[in-house]
Amino acid sequence: MKLTVNGVEHDVDAAPDTPLLWVLRDLIGLTGTKYGCGMAQCGACTVHLDGQPMRSCVLPVSAVAGRPVTTIEGLSTDGSHPVQRAWAELDVVQCGYCQSGQIMAAAALLKVVNNPSDAEIDEAMTGIVCRCGTYPRVRAAIHRAAELGDA
Repeated sequence: MKLTVNGVEHDVDAAPDTPLLWVLRDLIGLTGTKYGCGMAQCGACTVHLDGQPMRSCVLPVSAVAGRPVTTIEGLSTDGSHPVQRAWAELDVVQCGYCQSGQIMAAAALLKVVNNPSDAEIDEAMTGIVCRCGTYPRVRAAIHRAAELGDA
């Protein structure tokens, strides 16, 4: 089957019910998207499908054929995306495990709401679990990314 990931078309040989996460990591070699729980509960595996944040650990690869998928590697090749810049500027990352999911959810939010309120941020980020508790820094970084613009 053909998948378009980060603007590049890939031919993948996978069972239709294989989770997209494993296709991304094991067959395409994009390891920025993390496995956390395997049940769409933690958000570490968040990618964009048609611009919307989706949990790739439970999304069958057959559901994404012919639709654009963006992973953390596809936001920018050099860390220049406003969300990535804000994350670095405000030193959001602690252990880092959830951060690709956090960044992908934040980028999707800022595509829809260019200056989100705290309540909008909290709603958009619900379900992205950070075991280190960096939630205040995540919120601050989303506000900073909104200031930087062009998310």
